[in-house]
Amino acid sequence: MNGTAAKWLKFRIVTLLVFFLVLYIALVSRALHLQVLSNETLKNLADRQHVQTLQVSSERGVIFDRNGEKMAASVMADSVCADPTKIRRPADAAGKLSGILNLDKGVIHKKLSANKSFCWLARRISPDQAAGITDLKIAGIFVVKEPKRFYPNRELAGRLIGFVGMDSTGLEGLELKYEDYLKGAPDKLIWTRDAKGKKLYPRLEDSAVHKRDNYNLILTIDSRIQHVVEVNLREAIRDKGAKGGFAVVMDPKTGEILALADEPGFDPNNFASYANGKSKIKPITDCFDPGSTFKPFLAAAALEENIAKETTRFYCEDGNYRIADRVIREANRKRHGALTFHDILKYSSNIGSVKIFEKLGKEKFYHYITRFGFGQKTGIDLPGESSGLLRPHEKWTRVDGSTIAFGQGISVTAIQLITALSAIANEGMLMKPYIVRGLVDKNGKVLQLMKPTPVRQVISAKTAKRMASILTDVVGEEDGTGKKARIDHVAVAGKTGTSQKFDFSRRVYSSERVRTSFMGFFPADNPQIVMLITLDEPLRDKWGGMAAAPVFKNIGEQILTRFKTDIRGNSPSVIEEEKIAPNPAGIRLVSANSIINDSDADAGGSGEPVMPNFRGLTIRETLKKSRQMGIEIKAVGSGWAVSQSPEPGVLLRDHKICTVSFHTGQ
Repeated sequence: MNGTAAKWLKFRIVTLLVFFLVLYIALVSRALHLQVLSNETLKNLADRQHVQTLQVSSERGVIFDRNGEKMAASVMADSVCADPTKIRRPADAAGKLSGILNLDKGVIHKKLSANKSFCWLARRISPDQAAGITDLKIAGIFVVKEPKRFYPNRELAGRLIGFVGMDSTGLEGLELKYEDYLKGAPDKLIWTRDAKGKKLYPRLEDSAVHKRDNYNLILTIDSRIQHVVEVNLREAIRDKGAKGGFAVVMDPKTGEILALADEPGFDPNNFASYANGKSKIKPITDCFDPGSTFKPFLAAAALEENIAKETTRFYCEDGNYRIADRVIREANRKRHGALTFHDILKYSSNIGSVKIFEKLGKEKFYHYITRFGFGQKTGIDLPGESSGLLRPHEKWTRVDGSTIAFGQGISVTAIQLITALSAIANEGMLMKPYIVRGLVDKNGKVLQLMKPTPVRQVISAKTAKRMASILTDVVGEEDGTGKKARIDHVAVAGKTGTSQKFDFSRRVYSSERVRTSFMGFFPADNPQIVMLITLDEPLRDKWGGMAAAPVFKNIGEQILTRFKTDIRGNSPSVIEEEKIAPNPAGIRLVSANSIINDSDADAGGSGEPVMPNFRGLTIRETLKKSRQMGIEIKAVGSGWAVSQSPEPGVLLRDHKICTVSFHTGQ
């Protein structure tokens, strides 16, 4: 081999070595890039080819009453979905599915024939339907679990609690107002494909580490009082032939709402069967003329401004008083001569109220009306609150101011009315009403505890006590208009009211269509309960003292006899700091020595054990609670407890066996 050939061979070898070295470096670099630098990108590409993800609603937080009773919870229900690309014979599948799901065959066939890889066929079906679908074993048809909202007490506080839509989004009531707290981040429903591209059964991804938790609500509502109020209100509506009615019970010292009822009732489990507007919370949203229930606020302003004393006399014109082109008359055509300031309220004189207004003046009257909170929202934590209707006093005519004096020509809400009365019961201090007492997480840790919020001092404590004394005589004296609201051995302060509805077709106030009310508090010298009762268009007994006052009496007596209380002895109330227990199901938010006993274990303060309330508990929780009290349980059905026999509150010495019915919420 000559020198030239040797050099050429050497060059070829070096060139090949360099080529292989460069190739090796390139391969190593590519491997490093694929395995390290592009790992996440390639994994995502692979996931898109082999994994399909769908977001589904997560379980919502539980809503408890102040005693830890469940008012709203989530149960797992079965839903049916499909991958139309895997359905070989859509028409046959649709025929089989429609019979089980009770759906139109054509609708199902259209969904199964679509050019997409996912569709819902039916949401939250019954267990029997789910079993039937599973037994069909149709490729591409899946039964998956997703949460469904369940309200174990059905109509109890139904409008207040509200409801959720198909996607578990709050649409009304507390479910809407506290949507951001009750609804957590959605879960992920995941399908995976094997190497052959076959879609496997869907599963829920465990994303607890990354998802935002939902929270549980603890209400100020006491479901026991709520039940008493709803039963009595319903009976009164039926007895008086009324269209409906509402009632609110409040703690005047804190602003806590203990009960809020609105009849006819509303079952949020079946919200779709109600017409639009039937689910709104009328004590919050609806405005009405307050009638004579407005007179105490005029009287309080007059006493505070020292323009009259209880003994000051006003001439009431013998039943007819002309103002401009309007003649003011007494209710029920009564005729009064001279009445004291005290008796104007006791007899609910319209003309006497006008005379007080004329002495007070519209500017000062308007000042106190707004100080009591009328014409503005109370700020209660419920959706849809109305501010009522109050025109500026500059636009009042002489007739306007005179009619507002006895509650005509001004529109208020029930929550405004009871909050204003609570200010009189609370030594002149107006409190902000509220419905949610606290927020806790799923482990029972307190995240937020709402505190009573003073708004302002409307009148002095001295004036408030003078007003309480006058209103006590409205009920306590034999000729007072509120005598049918009396409760034995307990001093009740209150005021009746009958307001005419405006007839827009005739542009006059109707004498036939009225709203009757009674509002009051007890015990008068140390108020613990304030209550407002209103009946809408009763056909019989169209006066507040006849129709609404007896309802107040019945509810008050049942609260006093069914729950242990210190009221009958009129002992001073000792309000302790209220705390939320670590376990939400054991929460007791009732103050010591207050009207409601901190335990439901004794009846009427007798000390004897009574049947507990099992509603809203699971079978396991029911059995645990019953064993602690030595009660034998007969369980019927599955899911959550919805009813029981005997009812809560009966003496255990008479009943040691309780039949509890459970339901899954389907």
